Amino acid sequence: MTDEMKFFIFLIENYAYAKKRLTADVLREWDSKNITDEIYNMYEMYHIERIENAYDDIDNLVKTGKHLW
Repeated sequence: MTDEMKFFIFLIENYAYAKKRLTADVLREWDSKNITDEIYNMYEMYHIERIENAYDDIDNLVKTGKHLW
């Protein structure tokens, strides 16, 4: 398993926990908005920052389809 995949699993599970949602529901939402690959591909940025920054960016992606930065 790649580092990117390990981090993605960590990210989605912790994001779901922080949002008090099921991981499967979060993944379904990301898939329905076509942002799953975009989030996965943000490994280089997300893994070096505070995890809450990734959550904020993901929330913005879900809401607007765009990154915060």
